[in-house]
Order: sequence, then C-alpha cells, then structure tokens
Amino acid sequence: MARYNPKRMLIGIIGDEDTVTGFLLAGIGDRNRSGKRNFLVVNSETTLSQIEKGFKEITQRKDIGILLINQHIAEEIRHLLTQYQQKLPTLLEIPSKNQLYDPDKDDVMIRVKKLLGK
Repeated sequence: MARYNPKRMLIGIIGDEDTVTGFLLAGIGDRNRSGKRNFLVVNSETTLSQIEKGFKEITQRKDIGILLINQHIAEEIRHLLTQYQQKLPTLLEIPSKNQLYDPDKDDVMIRVKKLLGK
C-alpha cells in the first residue's frame, strides 16, 4: 500500500481498456488504503457522470503527480479540464490506439503555443 510521500508521486490514468492495460502492465497500478485505484477504465458502458466522478477522485488525491487521460475521453469532460487550476496532478492528454491525437484540442499544447506567441 502506498502512503503519501512527496518524493514518490504516482501516475494516474483515465483511458480506454488498451491504454490502461498497457500502463498497468508497465507497473503504474496502485490501490491506496481506502481501496481507491489510480486508474479508471472507460468503455462504451461508462457514463459521463462516472468519468467526471473518476476525474474528481483522482485529481483530489495528494499522491498523484501526473494524470494521463486519453484525448477522446478528455473531450467528453472538457468542461472540467478547462476549470482545472491545480498544479498537481499535472494533466497530460495522450492519444489512444483507435483515436488520432489533435494538438489543437490539447490544453497544454494550446498554452505552449500562446507562450511562444503562435
């Protein structure tokens, strides 16, 4: 069981089954003392409210340093992502196996372009 340690932050992930499975096989899976996992698998049966709840739960954890989210899932909760102001966990949108990545929709890339004056 992982305890909060500012020197050891976890990676969280919200993604489709293939993406989450790949990261779990790489060893990022964790369950805290409350039984909360650091990942959420989103499939065709997952409702928008379940995605929103999972996002809020993961972003409120103090032991998560980075939250990876598939871009097509991020599009579904874009309203939450645009309101998100916390420094940690840092949100990173990633492509999925079946969806193309569009940097023009990624909040981080939009901010980088603004900083560079593009």
